[in-house]
Amino acid sequence: MAKAAKKADARPAQTIVVQTGNEVAATAAKHVDYHIMGYYPITPSTEIAETLDAMKAEGEHDIRMIPGDGEHGAAGICFGATSAGGRVFNATSANGLLFAFEQLPVQSGTRFPMVFNIVTRSVSGPLDIRGDHSDIMLAMNTGWIILMASDAQAVYDMNVMAPKIGEEMSIRLPVMVAFDGFFTSHQKRRIEVFEDPKTVQNFLGPFVPTVTSVDPRRPVTIGPYMNDPDLINNKKQQADAMVRSHAVIKKVFAEFEALSGRRYEILDLYRMEDAEAALFIVNSAAETAKEAVDALRKEGKKVGLIRPTVIRPFPVEEIREALSKVKGLVVADRQDNYGAYGGAMTIEIKAAIQGVKGNRTMVASRIYGIGGKEFFVEDGVTMLREAVEIAKTGEVKVPYDYLGANAGETAFVPAMAYAPIPEAAVSGFTRVETGADGKMVVRGVNYRALTAREKRIAPGHGACPGCGIFTNLDTFLKGIEGFVTVLFHTGCGMVVTTGFPYTAHKVTYVHNLFQNGAATMSGITEMFEERKKRGEIPKDEKITFIMVTGDGGHDIGIGPSLGAAARGNRFILIEYDNQGYQNTGSQLSFTVPLGHSTSTSNFGPFQHGKSTHHKDTAQIFNAAHIPYVFTASESIPRDLIRKAVKAQKYAEEGLVFGKLISYCPLAWRTEDQLAWPILQAAVDCCFFPLYEIERGITTINYDPEEKGKRVPVGEWLKTMGKTRHMLRTECKPVLDAFQAEVDRRWARLKEMHKNPLL
Repeated sequence: MAKAAKKADARPAQTIVVQTGNEVAATAAKHVDYHIMGYYPITPSTEIAETLDAMKAEGEHDIRMIPGDGEHGAAGICFGATSAGGRVFNATSANGLLFAFEQLPVQSGTRFPMVFNIVTRSVSGPLDIRGDHSDIMLAMNTGWIILMASDAQAVYDMNVMAPKIGEEMSIRLPVMVAFDGFFTSHQKRRIEVFEDPKTVQNFLGPFVPTVTSVDPRRPVTIGPYMNDPDLINNKKQQADAMVRSHAVIKKVFAEFEALSGRRYEILDLYRMEDAEAALFIVNSAAETAKEAVDALRKEGKKVGLIRPTVIRPFPVEEIREALSKVKGLVVADRQDNYGAYGGAMTIEIKAAIQGVKGNRTMVASRIYGIGGKEFFVEDGVTMLREAVEIAKTGEVKVPYDYLGANAGETAFVPAMAYAPIPEAAVSGFTRVETGADGKMVVRGVNYRALTAREKRIAPGHGACPGCGIFTNLDTFLKGIEGFVTVLFHTGCGMVVTTGFPYTAHKVTYVHNLFQNGAATMSGITEMFEERKKRGEIPKDEKITFIMVTGDGGHDIGIGPSLGAAARGNRFILIEYDNQGYQNTGSQLSFTVPLGHSTSTSNFGPFQHGKSTHHKDTAQIFNAAHIPYVFTASESIPRDLIRKAVKAQKYAEEGLVFGKLISYCPLAWRTEDQLAWPILQAAVDCCFFPLYEIERGITTINYDPEEKGKRVPVGEWLKTMGKTRHMLRTECKPVLDAFQAEVDRRWARLKEMHKNPLL
């Protein structure tokens, strides 16, 4: 927490706002006036991009916001943008940071400054979206300066200071500002911000590039291959810059105090003047822990607290000075370095005091708060009492332990959620024949008979009312015979069916993250075949493998899915297309159509929804020349079931891809019960045509023109709150462009239907 300094009359005006940590991070970015933000949505950092986009739609800033196809892509966008000579901003959390990881040393090693907000969160797996420090501590050795913001005020202030620190000519390093997911990111607080953004921009001064990739009169080589001993010299220079940044950080802190009246120190020391026992703790939990210090002080215990505001460069000298009189120290880590007997801060502290002549500080490590587990005053008291005991006895009886974990029952074996589905209960309902023209013909699609097929997904999951995912999947699975194994990407379908210790899946289920589901399923199918080959599984065993993606999963995950197509892995890949990243709050995905409004493509006076056309994944997979591609809608269920039957058969040859339009009343802003007319309008306006491609030959299965049912796209758009603005006069150019693109794609599809060679 910043320390208030005596106010000077010459200070620029500030105003009080009530904002969350995420919102004030966006406010700071607006005040900095970055050239570019490269981003990708992930909980709990997504609100930063959402807030900035909403501001942009209202004309409050002109930052160019560029959506990535994943966090790795967003990091690449940022690197490219910094090389072109301007200020760049990004924000992410948890596995998003890890997915971008490869790019982090590229950014720091080439010495291009930028600012990256890390809204700290637990790293998968298993998946958990709540706050701890397992992400930021993994980033400590990537060469970035890392500032730790313990509250929302510090989020604003450090985001203002970060560019000035990183852009210093003797430093030129990127900077992370880390604050606690949900604890800081989502809690509303009273925050002082500068009334005039020019105050921030004058404090920072103009961005001064060293070299750029966009100066043809001064050509440069950025990121060359390094020969021996060039790389070690490069890294020595980078290391020296990191060491120099310590003094620069202190200088910028002092300059910001003069500007704002708020004082920051490298270490926030609380009641440490005579402390013999202390707690070292990072970010938001420190404020709670200070109450624990006060409680033990009332008992006469000489205890104190240390909270760092900077962890890279690590404040070694300040740590040594703060601990000079401390005999017992407990270091509280909200993450663990597995096998190192302590979290990252424990290891850093021990390294800092090792070799100090006369050092008397004995250190114990306590892991707490993993996965967002609440930290209470009582927890702080417990750790401080341990520190007092260490100071008293001079002995660390338990050097490393978890606080708040339950031992559990070692003999516990989880019960099977559902009895295995007998093969007979899911077989014998449909059959495939070969027609006179050599094409596959499906028989047995009888609604009444198919109601007897055992469901693979049980009722009672947590999906929103009206959610189309499970209507689609249940209908599709009615056409699938025999045993199945399913894999779900991260997304709504995954989250609402597998809240531990419960599951809605009556068959074997696997989860992996957006970017690697298809590769995971490839590994499953290949191992299944190899084990059959070796006689470890009966050779006549048959399992249909089905991967389910959606919620924008074929932005971040398109590469691995196309890799599975290129390998010819034998499984069915189903994409439920609900036109956005709905599991993180309806952000822009490349599946979102032109003009549609999301939380990162807002409609406003200065922005009219998404600015580009939707990704046609069915045609992308058709270009991979896989055996079978299809589109389907729950509004015509017989067609969907018939295609499922074909998909199972074609999956014996290689990858099958199916795209299902999926109703999302929450994000589409419609009533729960209106799925059928809205989905059918999407089909009838030819936005979502129903067709199949068998071994390269296209067949349109439903032609609204032939049936006299075709309608303009406006008839579909007027049914949804996310698109009604497109019918306004000022949006007519957007509507016309959308109609023209739908017409073009439909005309092209009809030509493919007519000509087997297309």
